[in-house]
Amino acid sequence: MAGATAELKQQLNTLNICAAAKVIDDLLMDAETRELSYQEFLHRLLRHELQKREEKQQEKRFKWAGFPEYKSLDTFNLAEQQSLSKKQLQQLRELLWVEQAYNLVLLGPPGVGKTHMGLGLGIEAIHKGYKVSFVQMGTLVYLLKTQEITRSSRARIKRICSSDLVIIDDLMFMAMDRHEANLFFQLINKKYLTVTPVSFNYIKPAQYSCHALVFTP
Repeated sequence: MAGATAELKQQLNTLNICAAAKVIDDLLMDAETRELSYQEFLHRLLRHELQKREEKQQEKRFKWAGFPEYKSLDTFNLAEQQSLSKKQLQQLRELLWVEQAYNLVLLGPPGVGKTHMGLGLGIEAIHKGYKVSFVQMGTLVYLLKTQEITRSSRARIKRICSSDLVIIDDLMFMAMDRHEANLFFQLINKKYLTVTPVSFNYIKPAQYSCHALVFTP
């Protein structure tokens, strides 16, 4: 029995079904004790494998996102932001605006919760399977200017371009020269058909589909 189980583990690992291989001893013992059918045992084994793969993918998406801190929408204090209703918050977290490729612009002075909202929406998106990138505007401009000469910048820009949701923080707190502005809008135009940028300060919507929320002190 032990030899057969060891061979089965090896076969699972060869097929890259590694999470199932780690628990097959326990699941086999439990199946025998509870007299589970072959179908029930196989279902439990594969469900465990799929769950572990999804957890690993989610960890990868969080690492990829580059969040400076973890702030979920559950900790967003609506009482401190009277311009946003509970219904509006729920509509935002459903992420239909991401599916419909709308831009979301959060307007307001510093310290009113725009970054918290952006982080929370990004976390919600990751939990729903989206790839997210969070980047400060100053960092984004640096990456755009150095992508031709720096491998790390080129890799980060590539990740941003392949994201389903791009969150740009402190958009208007940095003065840009003409070249920097051109690089930025080239990126926005490139992503227009495939991704939803989220920015935390005003950017003129122009031809882009856009929702705006005004945060008050």
